[in-house]
Amino acid sequence: MSDALAELRQRAGKGDLDAVDELVEFAGERGDFAELRRLAEAGSTDAVDVLVELAGERGDFAELERLADAGSTDAAEVLAELREGGGDE
Repeated sequence: MSDALAELRQRAGKGDLDAVDELVEFAGERGDFAELRRLAEAGSTDAVDVLVELAGERGDFAELERLADAGSTDAAEVLAELREGGGDE
C-alpha cells in the first residue's frame, strides 16, 4: 500500500483534490495524525474535521487545543464540551 500512498501524495501535491480526499480518508481510517496534520497544514479542511473527530473520540486535549489555536471553532467547541464533561458517552 505504500506505493499507492506515495502515488496519492504525489497527485495531492500537484493539486489533485480527489487524491487529497482519498488521503484524508485513509489517514482517518488508520488514525494517522501525522498525515492528517500534514494535509490540514496544506489547507485541507476535511483533514481538520477528521482530526477534530479523532481527537475528540480519544479525549486528546493537546491536539484539540492545537487545532483550536489554529482557528478551528469545531475543535474549540469539542474541547469545551470535554472540559465540561458533556461528551456523548
